[in-house]
Amino acid sequence: MKLAEALVLRADVQKRLEQIRARLTQSALVQEGEQPPENPAELLSELEHMLVQLQDLMVQINKTNLQAALPDGMTLTDALAQRDILSLHHSIISSLADTAANRVERYGRSEIRKLATVEVAPLRRQIDQLARQRRELDTAIQATNWTVDVLE
Repeated sequence: MKLAEALVLRADVQKRLEQIRARLTQSALVQEGEQPPENPAELLSELEHMLVQLQDLMVQINKTNLQAALPDGMTLTDALAQRDILSLHHSIISSLADTAANRVERYGRSEIRKLATVEVAPLRRQIDQLARQRRELDTAIQATNWTVDVLE
């Protein structure tokens, strides 16, 4: 199985676990004399099975990420960390630029005037550069995901 397929399967298992959670919650309480919509014991058994499946997938994915490398030699684990940092950096600089670009209207000369402490244009260029770097890295990660086999 390719890594990308394992990632899709992991997302599916996580979604199914959330559905089991909701079904368990719906079956946890009933009025006296009523039956739950589903047997909680069967749902708990299904939950246990799904959790084991998720754990196995997570271990396989993590092992693969440690071993697999992008064309430039960076491991997938390092690339994922770098992508997360690029996303965080982009988000913080975007918030800064949005706040600095926000013009505060004054309704009279007696109101306090607020001025930006940073220049917005260079920040916007940096935001564009960070977005480009993240996109390029994400493309390399996705391409690698479709070429690498999952380690058992």
